[in-house]
Amino acid sequence: MNLSGLRDLYKTTLLRDVIPFWERHALDPDGGINTCIADDGRVLSRDRWCWSQWRAVWVFSKLYNAIAPEARWLETAQGICRFVRSQGPLAGGHWPLVLDAHGQVKRGYESIFTDTFAIYGLVELWRASRRDELLDLATATFRAIEDALSRDALPPLFPYPEPPAPRAMAHGISMMCSLVYHELAQATGDAAVRAAAQRHHRRVMDLFLREDRGVVLEWVDREGHEYPPPAGTAVLPGHAIESMWFQMEIAREAGDAATRDRAVDAIRRHLEIGWDRECGGLFYAVDADGRAEVGWPFADTKLWWVHTEALVGTLLAYEHCRQDWCLEWHDRIREYSYAHYPVAEHGEWRQKLDRRGRPISDVVALPVKDPFHLPRALVLCINALERLMAS
Repeated sequence: MNLSGLRDLYKTTLLRDVIPFWERHALDPDGGINTCIADDGRVLSRDRWCWSQWRAVWVFSKLYNAIAPEARWLETAQGICRFVRSQGPLAGGHWPLVLDAHGQVKRGYESIFTDTFAIYGLVELWRASRRDELLDLATATFRAIEDALSRDALPPLFPYPEPPAPRAMAHGISMMCSLVYHELAQATGDAAVRAAAQRHHRRVMDLFLREDRGVVLEWVDREGHEYPPPAGTAVLPGHAIESMWFQMEIAREAGDAATRDRAVDAIRRHLEIGWDRECGGLFYAVDADGRAEVGWPFADTKLWWVHTEALVGTLLAYEHCRQDWCLEWHDRIREYSYAHYPVAEHGEWRQKLDRRGRPISDVVALPVKDPFHLPRALVLCINALERLMAS
């Protein structure tokens, strides 16, 4: 498929299928967005997982900023933000994990990742609304995260599995902090935020991305040494690819072509080791050394978000290096994804498959249908394709 055909496909999926699904089924008149929801749009619970609420703030703000300035998208983002802010942040500056349908806290500070998504959503909403209080709140959340990371004990990492050691460093933390701090630094110009973004960026590229074999490990110790298998050699191909396109975007602004080259090489490496040659699709997790035992739950499942991140990563890699393998892999991922995930009669994608591509109902991370990875990937792919077509 040529670039304009891809762009049109992704626009159709985004604007005729995915976003209408969420607008039709999930926006709640009492505030927030229902994400405990079935593929047919039935609301299963009105609990508000704030992880997903902040992601939805980002999505509707990004639609307004990058696709079209539709007033309803900005109003949706602002409404979800108001709902989450009704009970947060909590003492210490962190955000709750779950609110009930009326905005009361059901589960408090249980995940540092909720805080990172708060920064991500607040900054994108600021870009749409230019309300400086949003940047103030994002900066306060940054300080809360940095305070948590300065302590000996790990911050709460739900839904990450148990770390291999009490003081292990988690790739997911530096991956997310590198990106959301970078976004916050772009918006504020704050030197301390920019320095923290660079610290996490270099940690991803120099510690978690292993120079000798080109894979991203999910855990290392505080000196950058590896832990023994199976937990110490767990590799999540989709997570690694997502992280690498984050680092490419950070390096793009810095004019750091060498880091972008390393990230491109790592994207290719994770596609190659993650692809299931028997059944197709990308595994959720593999072992860095090819062992049968993989130190991550649900390793052989085929998750939608892994594939959507690969769609973004391959296009951004092609934009940088213009090598044919990027588009060849992009087409392979797209063909698998469109053959397995769309629920045509309802518009969104199913999210979890077993190794052979059959739907499963297990809770792999959060008990939600998350309005994030797919619409974000579609927006970013559309933007990348339009830049390529204009170049």
